[in-house]
Amino acid sequence: MPVLPIVRLGHPALRTPAEPVVPARVVERAFQRLIDDMVETMRAAEGVGLAAPQVGFGLQLFVYEALDAEDPARGIPAIPLRAVINPMVEPLPGELVYDWEGCLSIPDLRGLVPRHPAVRVRGLDRGGGALDYVARGFEARIVQHEFDHLNGVVFLDRMRDLQSLAFYDEWERFLAESGAGARSAPPE
Repeated sequence: MPVLPIVRLGHPALRTPAEPVVPARVVERAFQRLIDDMVETMRAAEGVGLAAPQVGFGLQLFVYEALDAEDPARGIPAIPLRAVINPMVEPLPGELVYDWEGCLSIPDLRGLVPRHPAVRVRGLDRGGGALDYVARGFEARIVQHEFDHLNGVVFLDRMRDLQSLAFYDEWERFLAESGAGARSAPPE
């Protein structure tokens, strides 16, 4: 499984809405290989999510996983690998939560982004079966971030105040240590 090149901000794929995947195509070998390559790419880049537009494919597909995010003391579970095809994401009631985000397509930058604390996700899994589940907390943040990529939106567009925008090294040195934010979020 090759590691695919991740496109960066400025590449048109990041600002172009992705096309739905024909359900019959999901089980094809080439599509399954794309999913595997995206998972390998996400892991190699040490991200927690990756959308097809980030590797130059204008398809409604994203993958995510956050096994290292588990923190039992804070009630944060590990998030197992999931592929989501043709997603529909519905926010559930709750006040927006601000937390730090980064993006593999916008390397080295972090910013405070408001997101819904829980979302209902519908779509297809990697086998073409129906998905219908609720994502909460950090998982909901990842889902919303990746879903945005499918619509040509990046986390910078969601920021309400660009004063929190920081390079990762400075963020880690000055902001994370001071507790200026809910918690650290790895690149998505």
